Amino acid sequence: MEEKIKIIKNWLGTGSINIFGNPFAGKDTQGEKLAKYFGAELIAGGDILRSYPDKKRIKELMSTGDLFPTNFYLSIVLPYLSKEEIKNKPLILSSIGRMKGEESTILKATDKSGHPIKAVVLLVLSEEEVMHRFESTRNLEDRGAREDDNHEALENRFVKFREQTIPVIEIYREKGLVIEVDGTMPLEQVTKEIINLLYTLASKSE
Repeated sequence: MEEKIKIIKNWLGTGSINIFGNPFAGKDTQGEKLAKYFGAELIAGGDILRSYPDKKRIKELMSTGDLFPTNFYLSIVLPYLSKEEIKNKPLILSSIGRMKGEESTILKATDKSGHPIKAVVLLVLSEEEVMHRFESTRNLEDRGAREDDNHEALENRFVKFREQTIPVIEIYREKGLVIEVDGTMPLEQVTKEIINLLYTLASKSE
């Protein structure tokens, strides 16, 4: 495992890995683990949007549900990814650019900032399994109070994932960047499989 991680780190350099999946697929959990293994910075879309000083405009654009204008979105993402404190670090991106059409901006921003996307991790979890996990965590009350943790919101997120995010993933797949991992496996097994698949990618590039 240690040798594989070392090889992956050398291959990754200051590049980035973008993680996608349905709600409850474990994106944040796996993102945190990968960031620790690779000495990477973990970045979520909210982190980037919150960095923009004109909060009112961000809120107005988000309320429409439409894509941000491409040049405007790039003007937010590129400076964030170009920050001096992450200049020499790899990045783990948590579903950055998950709306159809945003992937071109993310590819451009990651390349220009010196963090080219080297892999896209898709955590595969069915909608039925998502609902099962939702009910389990709601009973345990271990996610805190979240506005999007209800059946109607989850159904809406399923639709957005199918209609908006899957097309993004397919574009990355065409570029040979996607690795798929069964999200129903135990947590540690998911992590191990991600490492194994990233190692395979890294080995192919040598």
